[in-house]
Amino acid sequence: MKYCYECSAKLITKECFNHGVSDGYYPFCPRCNEFRFPVFNVAVSAIIFNREHSKVLLIKQYGMDKNILVAGYVNCKETLEEALKREIKEELNLNVCNICYNESKYFEKSNSLICNFVVTVDSENFELTEEVDSAQWFTTENAVSEVYKNSLAEYFLRLTV
Repeated sequence: MKYCYECSAKLITKECFNHGVSDGYYPFCPRCNEFRFPVFNVAVSAIIFNREHSKVLLIKQYGMDKNILVAGYVNCKETLEEALKREIKEELNLNVCNICYNESKYFEKSNSLICNFVVTVDSENFELTEEVDSAQWFTTENAVSEVYKNSLAEYFLRLTV
C-alpha cells in the first residue's frame, strides 16, 4: 500500500509505539495523521465429516472439475464459527454439530487468510444450492486422492486424515 485509502496522500513509513514499546514500522498517512495497517481478507474453509467421521464431503464450484472444500469470506461483525456455519448452510443446506479449529494459511492469490476447521454435520443428505455445481461424500482415505492437487484444500485435508 503506497497511498492512503482515505485521502490518497502518499504514505510514509513510521515507527509505531504501543505503551511506549515499539511495534515496528508501518505505513503512516501524514495528512490524516494515522497509521494504515495492511488490509487483507479473512475466509473460512471446512473439512466436513459425517457423524461417524468415516466420510468427507467435497464440492465442485464455478464450472471447474476440481474437488475442493467448502469455503467463503467472513462478513463484517461475524465470527469465524458463524461464517463457517453460514457457508455450509448456504452451499449445502447442512447443519454443523461440531467445530474444531485446524490451521490457517495465507493465500496470496486472493490476499486472504484462510482459517480451516474440521466440522461434523448432522446428516449426509445435503441439498445443493446455486453456489455449488456438485458435491460428493468420499471415504477419508479417498478424499485426499480426490481433492484438487497442490491446493490449500489438499494441504488442510492432509493435516486431518
